[in-house]
Amino acid sequence: MSSSDRIISSPPPPPTNYDDDEESRQDDDQISPDPEPPQQQQQQLNGRKLSIRKLRRYDSLEVESGQFNGRDHHLGSREASWAVILQLAFQSIGVVYGDIGTSPLYVYASTFTNGINHDDDVLGVLSLIIYTLTLIPLLKYVFIVLRANDNGDGGTFALYSLICRYARVGLTPSQQAEDGEVSNYQLELPSSKTSRRASVLKSKLEQSSTAKYVLLFATMLGTSMVIGDGVLTPCISVLSAVGGIKQAEESMSQEMIVWISVGILIALFTVQRFGTDKVGYSFAPIICVWFALIAGIGFYNFVTYDPTVLKALNPKYIVDYFTRNKKQAWISLGGVVLATTGTEALFADVGHFTVRSIQISMCCVTYPALILAYTGQASFLSKNTHLVADTFYKSIPGSRTPSFRFGGLYWPMFVVAVLASIIASQAMISGTFSIIQQSLALGCFPRVKIVHTSTKFAGQVFIPEVNYLLMLACIGVTVGFQTTAKIGNAYGIAVVFVMTLTSSFLVLIMLMIWKTNILLVIAFVLTIGSVELLYLSSVLYKFNQGGYLPLAFAAVLMSIMFVWNDVYRRKYRYELDHKISLEKVREIATDTTVQSVGRLPGLALFYSGLVQGIPPIFEHYVGNVPALHSVLVFVSIKSLPIGKVPSEERFLFRRVEPKGLNMFRCVARYGYTDVRNEEEPFEGMLVEKLKEFVVGGWEKEEGGGGGGAAAEEMEVIEKAWRAGVVHLIGENEVVAGKGAGMGKRVLIDYAYNFLKRNVRQSEKVFDIPHKRMLKVGMTYEL
Repeated sequence: MSSSDRIISSPPPPPTNYDDDEESRQDDDQISPDPEPPQQQQQQLNGRKLSIRKLRRYDSLEVESGQFNGRDHHLGSREASWAVILQLAFQSIGVVYGDIGTSPLYVYASTFTNGINHDDDVLGVLSLIIYTLTLIPLLKYVFIVLRANDNGDGGTFALYSLICRYARVGLTPSQQAEDGEVSNYQLELPSSKTSRRASVLKSKLEQSSTAKYVLLFATMLGTSMVIGDGVLTPCISVLSAVGGIKQAEESMSQEMIVWISVGILIALFTVQRFGTDKVGYSFAPIICVWFALIAGIGFYNFVTYDPTVLKALNPKYIVDYFTRNKKQAWISLGGVVLATTGTEALFADVGHFTVRSIQISMCCVTYPALILAYTGQASFLSKNTHLVADTFYKSIPGSRTPSFRFGGLYWPMFVVAVLASIIASQAMISGTFSIIQQSLALGCFPRVKIVHTSTKFAGQVFIPEVNYLLMLACIGVTVGFQTTAKIGNAYGIAVVFVMTLTSSFLVLIMLMIWKTNILLVIAFVLTIGSVELLYLSSVLYKFNQGGYLPLAFAAVLMSIMFVWNDVYRRKYRYELDHKISLEKVREIATDTTVQSVGRLPGLALFYSGLVQGIPPIFEHYVGNVPALHSVLVFVSIKSLPIGKVPSEERFLFRRVEPKGLNMFRCVARYGYTDVRNEEEPFEGMLVEKLKEFVVGGWEKEEGGGGGGAAAEEMEVIEKAWRAGVVHLIGENEVVAGKGAGMGKRVLIDYAYNFLKRNVRQSEKVFDIPHKRMLKVGMTYEL
């Protein structure tokens, strides 16, 4: 049979049904590790003694074996020297702050869309900007949200993974007791803190299927909104920066500016496939120059025009601003909130740096520079209210003199502004790729090819299909909207939605995991929560003025994610209900009838998503091809709700009894930011770990005297490895079952299968060699 042949048939008759959650609990109860602490070092096959965690195993098909490698140090608690922290702080300036750093290009213009009606309105808006920057980016994100990192990783999925590890709120019944033995899986909970409130909340979440769906829905919504940021950030940043050329060339029309911006965007997306590793070193110096320029110009304007704008530190001017402008003041909040754009990057990119380094760079560089920039622009506007539409470029010293084009800071500022906007766009595009990688790992996104563009930084990825779609979306938005005012309306909704969802997750973490004092939680909700809800109400008011765009993006993305995740879970439950029993596997492997199953030389890896047992497609394969390789390993690729799984803890093995079958089960565990089969030799690692498992099993069983038997079995494995590895891919065609309703048929037969036909197949995602691959197809009626 060629590698492209497929075997399709109807599903086997279902066995007696059982409750999945109950079985998971039974499986957990059957695993009982010894109370001794785990071994602290992974042993290699170089003659050193191998130790293995002892387990009681009642059913070798239903219960996974324990890991035999040790528990490493907690990845999230690594201490770094001050020299390293300061170096990371400098590097983070170029990666984290491009978006929030370029917001002075358009904030005042987006806030005063109808002009400045009262001199004190400038003070009111400046006061709003100062307190918003202080309250949300500085207080909320830098000093609170960054603490909720997942072993160093941040973002919406990090918050969701923390909750999933503390409470059983995952919707796919693939949890295993051994998951908790991964070195960075356990949470660092507050010591000596017990809370009945936290226990009750945990129990309520675990018992409520509605709560589980709400958490998953919120995670998908936050992810979709951040992806929307990846579309809108390049549009508004590049368009705002390029728009400054009108100050030098009055003949430049808005249409020409739009097409210049489109050209820059096309170039930006074209170079994505090369990665940011080579040019990344230039990001931090450029953004540092940008911050130095906007801070210096801000200070110059503050001294030159109106130093009395410091009165804006008095929040009374905010009250007066709302009293004077009423509804219009509330509407203008949609422009003020753009001062916080890119704040989510503080949290999402923490995995590339450290919490302390981001705190230092924010407090020492970004926050002071932004405050000076906005204060200087306010001083300029207090004397030039009619120039609010072009505040940034008009406030550059010398830009309003007839000879400014021949000197001054305009052209240097223009060049740096364009470069900074490109860097801001680059950061959000790269962040979008990373988020989609996380969604894919957790079964919430169709299969796409993940290309890792850097050997130094695991987080730098490139997704060709998504890059192409993002480029088309950015070009469409730029050409369709043409002005930063309309794009700003859309941008504000995406920004505030993500902030609000982050706050909601954070409150849950405070109550359930951190066990924070209830008074502090209430204070957080009343201050930061109420401010964000106020901003959210304002940006939603501009729904019909461009605000619909991120919601439309989110609706499309969430529909795709929901369809894929829903059918993914249905398929898993189907395989769980139809998995093959231990007796059936023995019967297949030891069949002595005329139609006996032969054994071929070689090592076969049979891939499946099922963790608890042998998938039904195996019986179907043997029924059509009555031959098995001399060594067979059932490989389950499993994603854990953590960022990374140490490579030495990647694999869990157990044996399919009896020993003479040479059949094993393997669970290959990955975190949602882990690299799959590109930076690590998957086949080689699996075989080496299998040998370690065999040696450890014989030593455990024979009390250290099973060396001969172990050597004999290892020789079988080595011989099979030398004969060649064959990858058997279980490809499942899914259809709605007989009697299914219209909604289910549309979901499975049309929506899911349409997505499946237009995405990459498994072998392309996992880089499986085509010449050593065999697909085995089977129809699942869900």
